[in-house]
Amino acid sequence: MTRLSFGLGISPSAGTGSDPVGLARQAEELGFDFVSTSDHPSGTGPTYETWTLLTWLAAATSRIRIAPRVLGVPYRPPAMVAKMAETLDRISGGRLILGLGGGYSDHEFRGFGLPVPTPREKVDGLEDAIRIARGLWSQESFSYAGRRFHTDAAELAPKPDRPIPIWLGTFGDRALALTGREADGWIPSLGSAPPEQAVVMRDKIRAAADRAGRDPDSITYAYHVQVELDRDVADQSVVSGSADQVATRLAGFTKLGFTALSLTTTSPESIDRLATEIIPAVRALA
Repeated sequence: MTRLSFGLGISPSAGTGSDPVGLARQAEELGFDFVSTSDHPSGTGPTYETWTLLTWLAAATSRIRIAPRVLGVPYRPPAMVAKMAETLDRISGGRLILGLGGGYSDHEFRGFGLPVPTPREKVDGLEDAIRIARGLWSQESFSYAGRRFHTDAAELAPKPDRPIPIWLGTFGDRALALTGREADGWIPSLGSAPPEQAVVMRDKIRAAADRAGRDPDSITYAYHVQVELDRDVADQSVVSGSADQVATRLAGFTKLGFTALSLTTTSPESIDRLATEIIPAVRALA
């Protein structure tokens, strides 16, 4: 049986009182398997740049895995991301999960003076990014002509000491098929993929993996969920209620085939309870 893993989603907020490093250390001490943070560099709310923040989180911890949830490919040249990922994985002792996405925040691209890809181009660029990363990580000199990105006899040294896992945040049919063919993990959010839709999406990924000759069970299926304990939140994208109610709902997601749960909460005080009450209960129910 695949071991159920748990992550803590950390806000990249740079606002007064925010302490992402403290939260990452707390998550590690409490036994979470990974921490993640989102990638939205543009906006009026003060935030840290994602990769810089992940590097700081890695330096402040020793065991817990580190993941962007997820890097928007249009923000950074994929070959450079491959180099960044190798470095962060190496200096963290092999703890990086490279989360990638096609990028949905078109207004952010416009604001930063970046081209705004079409939905098709976003998926094409995501596929190029995966192929470029894996090519640079494994080949001495790598040339690649993709639909959106390319390399010309590119060299990258050192090579990773291990296969760096790539998780995708994908939703559309072409992107889901790409996930099944190429990715090591899939990490949708409850808000963007409600359970009844997520099951259909997951089935599409598994079918694509089968067609590609891959074992669908080799893919990590992670669900990113906001949790609010002892509150009754009407928003269906939030799991709320008593500890028993929350644990039961989360265990239901595992029965839909999710093998990892990435949890986030607006109450830092709830993180201890997630680790000491909710996670053990979910494991027992699952």
